[in-house]
Amino acid sequence: MHIELSPDKRYYSIGEVAKAFDVNASLIRFWDSEFDILKPKKNAKGNRMFTPEDIKNLKLIYHLVKERGFTLEGAKTHLKEGQKKTMDKFEIISKLETIKMQLINIKNELQ
Repeated sequence: MHIELSPDKRYYSIGEVAKAFDVNASLIRFWDSEFDILKPKKNAKGNRMFTPEDIKNLKLIYHLVKERGFTLEGAKTHLKEGQKKTMDKFEIISKLETIKMQLINIKNELQ
């Protein structure tokens, strides 16, 4: 799962989001209907347009459900009970993974 948040981009289509998470758009739509923390805007055609905040929340949902094996109900409960704490830990892990990749890239360039 890797999505680059562009500082210039305010919205991401469901296709972009699905591709970034390597899942079907139907799963993103399903998660949108199941998780209150997701609040994508809808354009004139009714297509979902996800904000950078939605992407952060999707990363957290993906982490809980796909990587940690939570059920949907378990993930919902976890988010409600400890959303701030969970988000802080997740953001720290994400930042460390980014730093690790940058260091690996630097190492590879020096070889």
